[in-house]
Amino acid sequence: MAVMSSLRDKTHIILYTLLAAFLALIVFEWGMNFSGFTGKANQAGKINGKSVPLAQYDEVYKEYAENYRRSNPGAEVTSETELGLQEQAWNTIVDQTLLEEQFVKFGIGLQDQEVVEALDSPTPPLVIRQNFSDPATGVLDRKKLESARRDPHNKELWLQVEKIVRRELKINKLIRALQTLDHVTDREISDIVSRQYSRFSASFIPVTYSFAGADSNFPVKEEETKKYFDEHKELFKQVPSRKADFVFFPLTPSSKDSLSVRKELETIRTEFAGPVNDADYVKVQSDRPTGINATYSRADFSSSAGEALFTASNLKPGTIVGPIADRGEYRLIKIKQITTLAQPIARASHILLRFNPASREDVQKVRELTMLISKQLQAGVPFELLAKKYSADLPSAVNGGDVGWFSKDRMVPEFSAAVFNARPGSIVGPVQTQFGLHIIKVTGFDQSALLCSEIVRKIKPSTETVDSGRRLAMAFQMNAKEKGFEKSATSAKLPVGKTVEFGRHMPVAPIGYSEKVTAFAFKASEGELSEVLETEKGFFVMRLTGKNDTGYRLLDKELKARINAELVREKKGAALEKKLAAMVKGPGLTLEKLAAQNPGFHIVTADEIRWSDGFIPGYGVDRPLVEAMSGLDVAKLSNPVKTSDGYALVVVSKKTLPAGLDIKAEKAGVAPQLLRAKQEQLFAEYFASLRKNAKIEDLRP
Repeated sequence: MAVMSSLRDKTHIILYTLLAAFLALIVFEWGMNFSGFTGKANQAGKINGKSVPLAQYDEVYKEYAENYRRSNPGAEVTSETELGLQEQAWNTIVDQTLLEEQFVKFGIGLQDQEVVEALDSPTPPLVIRQNFSDPATGVLDRKKLESARRDPHNKELWLQVEKIVRRELKINKLIRALQTLDHVTDREISDIVSRQYSRFSASFIPVTYSFAGADSNFPVKEEETKKYFDEHKELFKQVPSRKADFVFFPLTPSSKDSLSVRKELETIRTEFAGPVNDADYVKVQSDRPTGINATYSRADFSSSAGEALFTASNLKPGTIVGPIADRGEYRLIKIKQITTLAQPIARASHILLRFNPASREDVQKVRELTMLISKQLQAGVPFELLAKKYSADLPSAVNGGDVGWFSKDRMVPEFSAAVFNARPGSIVGPVQTQFGLHIIKVTGFDQSALLCSEIVRKIKPSTETVDSGRRLAMAFQMNAKEKGFEKSATSAKLPVGKTVEFGRHMPVAPIGYSEKVTAFAFKASEGELSEVLETEKGFFVMRLTGKNDTGYRLLDKELKARINAELVREKKGAALEKKLAAMVKGPGLTLEKLAAQNPGFHIVTADEIRWSDGFIPGYGVDRPLVEAMSGLDVAKLSNPVKTSDGYALVVVSKKTLPAGLDIKAEKAGVAPQLLRAKQEQLFAEYFASLRKNAKIEDLRP
């Protein structure tokens, strides 16, 4: 029964991620008939002419919303979250409808006996394996499965499970119908194994696009830009969009609002300290009802709030600490027990230097900057000042690079390893992560923790604050109607913001998602002024500045600049390749001779170059270059080969495989994976084509 109870909780939404990382298609089983859409009124949209009733869409959306709330108890459903759920619901309906069409097209049906055989097979459907397998071993527990099937209490739930199974079996049939022509050759398998395990030794001269000459030597004509746009129009597809200017009046809680929330918590402090049932009391009084018998460290608070709590003079079991201000809310903490963390947390500051590891110019610049910062630190310049000056992590830079307290798993592994292996007060690095280079100052470690319950109250704008903001927005709107938008903003010294292009069901950068904003934008005429638009964040007065219903991005100034930059890059690439190809035509040429003839050239020599990740020791990651190396003959000067930021002339001196590698065994393991990958790619491309060519009309309000 425990398994079925768990399964019952999950069957509101059962998720299958088909075909590993290759497919964007996610199939949900809702226990409803997706192929039977009818009706014309109150439509959410149409898919290849089939009507999608708004009620049907709402039902799917409600399932998503309920699942989100179950999975995130106490979490606020923001406008952005709501938008994401709405898009998931709509995409689910689209995908399900297209799947049903394919089932009909390929004549895919299912007999009851097939379902029974699938449940009894050694590898039953995914929903069965997920819920009736031993988590430690992955072995299916047949006794538990049969017990659940025979239990009369599970009859209704088991009907839902069978629907899920039927959907999975039909999808598998569809995949098999599309896979009949797929096969892999021995040569393909050998090539994959060889490349995966090969290590190269090579020397090469990397030549960037700049060697071809200045950008001004490669002018782009207007007709070339237009031709590129027309030939690559599919790259610029987009939904109907709008652009607008706006003046924003934020809803920022006043000091009076903050004081009011603090006083509210102070009035219940004594009662909370008494013999109340914490669980019931917190659920009623707190804006975050999950704070019951929770274990907190300094990492669960802002730096200032953590300091106030953990250094409180009355920090002992049975006492109340607070209200403590912390990130836009007040927290009232009831101490149950003072304890110790099994693993310490750390506090650190950093200077982040971003760069492109595939760009030699970027690498050189970041090395020089790292050396400069190191010299300044050695000269006694405070770390905090250097962080404010140089760090690309702006939120922490304003605080002198301080990232606060954190546990080991909250940071990327390289950053955590550097911090947790260092001593307090030490400066370590540079450490490279996916974000760039970090120079890190380790502030300290702590293992203090508290078992406690808490009441949280968010600091929200009062009615008085909201009314004041609304009046300011209304006064501006009336003035803008009379005197003009820009003139009114200038005279009132109010900044005018500009949105990027946005669609009907998209967040509006930099505003965020707002139904009121998009409703105005898609009803208004160009140049029209909005009424005051009230949102969770504040009040907007907008002026529509652009409409685009063509289905493609407009060839505006920004897009022209992007296309021209790409065309210049293509022209420089062609010129560079031609120039280098001419250089290597002479007899007896070597990399050394070429470097001697061209002062700007330098030779890079590296061993243990890996095809698997494109890494070249001492140089960085350059996948195109390493891919080219894998196909070159040993000890032969290459023609120009493509790199991440130009071309290179290469001599591969050695290709090796690890000692003891069993090629036959590796090929046997790779063959089914390669076949599966090709099949998955075929299905992904097929379904992407279905979506692309489908007539999808999104009529949601």
